Amino acid sequence: MSSENADAGSVHDEPVWDVVVVGAGPAGASAAYAAAVAGRQVLLLEKAQLPRYKTCGGGIIGPSRDSLPPGFELPLKERVHAVTFSLNGKLARTRRSKRMLFGLINRPEFDASLVEHAQKAGAVLRTGATVSRVEQHGPAVPDRRTVAVVLADGETVLARSVVGADGSASRIGGHVGVKMEQVDLGLELEIPVPETVAEDWAGRVLIDWGPLPGSYGWVFPKGETLTVGVISARGEGSATKRYLEDFVARLGLAGFEPSVSSGHLTRCRSEDSPLSRGRVLVCGDAAGLLEPWTREGISFALRSGRLAGEWAVRISESHDAVDARRQALNYAFAVKAGLGVEMGVGRRMLSIFARRPGVVHAAITGLRPAWNAFADITRGSTTLAGIVRTHPVARRALDVLDRKQAAAKDGDSGSPDAPTGAAPEAGVPETGARG
Repeated sequence: MSSENADAGSVHDEPVWDVVVVGAGPAGASAAYAAAVAGRQVLLLEKAQLPRYKTCGGGIIGPSRDSLPPGFELPLKERVHAVTFSLNGKLARTRRSKRMLFGLINRPEFDASLVEHAQKAGAVLRTGATVSRVEQHGPAVPDRRTVAVVLADGETVLARSVVGADGSASRIGGHVGVKMEQVDLGLELEIPVPETVAEDWAGRVLIDWGPLPGSYGWVFPKGETLTVGVISARGEGSATKRYLEDFVARLGLAGFEPSVSSGHLTRCRSEDSPLSRGRVLVCGDAAGLLEPWTREGISFALRSGRLAGEWAVRISESHDAVDARRQALNYAFAVKAGLGVEMGVGRRMLSIFARRPGVVHAAITGLRPAWNAFADITRGSTTLAGIVRTHPVARRALDVLDRKQAAAKDGDSGSPDAPTGAAPEAGVPETGARG
């Protein structure tokens, strides 16, 4: 910790951390790890006690695995080799793969392991520390190179740079001025099931394209517990709850008592939203970094967290506002060049899916290239943006659908198309009631 904390006229005895990270989820833990392995003094603040529950399906796709610290062992509860797709409970079809598609984890265990890696790298963890605000000017700030992190109990922590990773309702994001363009409501149940039911789900997940525009449901097996959830646009709370109830009943799971019932708002940033202010950066949910179509956030949290930690180190070394601003802009460029491009394609996919879920279902269940693209994305060998960039057919198809959607918007008020045109079943359908 730096002792350069005096200015003309006042003396502060508090230590100054190189980097303070607010929030110990995947984004915050990744940021803390990246800054700590660079040899900096890092403080990781978390308001809850760890481990703590987080509403999340817990799917770990390829980009997430590739972003984990060296030597990190994933606490996988299930390895997924098959996906059953259905269209609001109908036209179910299962696609299988010899190679693992993705893994499933429980967030409390996963998050705690990430924090442990950050601590082993040298980061200091403080739990039960709620941050009320950050200040970059005023009496609490000893000099222009310092940020004051003010806790709810009045304590002030000083830092050369701050990373906000405090979730979708981020106080740090509010300080930076993050603007959210898309807000969705996710509802989730953790349902313990008998061994016979669990066996039916082993190695297989269900993705159900839902009845509300842009909605879908999922079943993720984790041993003797099924994580069952749905997500749709905020503002449809009652309809989303009905979808979850109908979904659970249709699966034959209504008779089992959930051990956890939770809800959570996911937020996607607007494209022009800032990622920094002065010596403060935001990442993960706090920055609204999320894949808009699937609302997958773990890989975005891990990747943006690592970048934020690396650039927070550079900002901590900056001796003036000009250099700090330069490093913050470099961070924003790195995020936008990678994750921002993926989000742009995801927005287009969500827009198309919201109007024509039947087309998406027909493609992914009936066209091998579409299924192969899904498998490649989940394994991490490519991304949505990569598919569009490197496959002319995919790019042309997306352009055609974009134009059709634009024409439809001009022609009517835009109620979603009926879910027609789904691929015919090959053999006996595998329904959600079977699992």
